[in-house]
Amino acid sequence: MRSNWDVIEGNWERFKGMVRERWGKLTDDEVDQIQGRMERLRGKIQAKYGVDAGEADNQIERWVKSVTS
Repeated sequence: MRSNWDVIEGNWERFKGMVRERWGKLTDDEVDQIQGRMERLRGKIQAKYGVDAGEADNQIERWVKSVTS
């Protein structure tokens, strides 16, 4: 998944809208703060959705596969 995340990180401006669609509880400011960093996205998902790190990682992995395949 890391290489696919590198694509997202390098094109964060393009993917920000998709992140907002997938995780609608995140504000525009929060998505801007993520700056393409997976660990920041994980933390925001954990805080807003009340899930643990493993579940946040699973959600991110599924999302990455859906937008990069």
